[in-house]
Amino acid sequence: MQIHQLKRTTKLAKNQRIGRGGKRGTTSGRGTKGQMARSGHKLYPELRDAIKKLPKLRGYRFKSFQTKAAPVNLRAIETAFSAGAIVTPAELVAKKLVRTASGKIPAIKILATGNLTKKLSFSGMTISASAKEKIEKAGGEIK
Repeated sequence: MQIHQLKRTTKLAKNQRIGRGGKRGTTSGRGTKGQMARSGHKLYPELRDAIKKLPKLRGYRFKSFQTKAAPVNLRAIETAFSAGAIVTPAELVAKKLVRTASGKIPAIKILATGNLTKKLSFSGMTISASAKEKIEKAGGEIK
């Protein structure tokens, strides 16, 4: 066997290129010095400065998903209902004292603003303590 007939048993490893960025040489196309010439450089976006200066809306993550009860005062019930009537959420919607929320009757709470002189029967809603007192004083009942 001659020296020119010898064959490699392993592949030839190519020499690793030296110089940042490969084929460009010296500064490798990055100019000279400064943040832009360094590896891992990251510019702070101008838009972020503007965003940081805007006031924050607090509490946006913690908005309650629970719907609040629609308030109805005794004053409005006094004028809308006659003596001996049964006050239900459906009746309050029919008399337009409460609006429906996306087609559904909302939870309703009776509040004590105003006076009640008629005997009325309340069912299917929450009632404040002072309103309950006024209803019972007028001879009404709560179911």
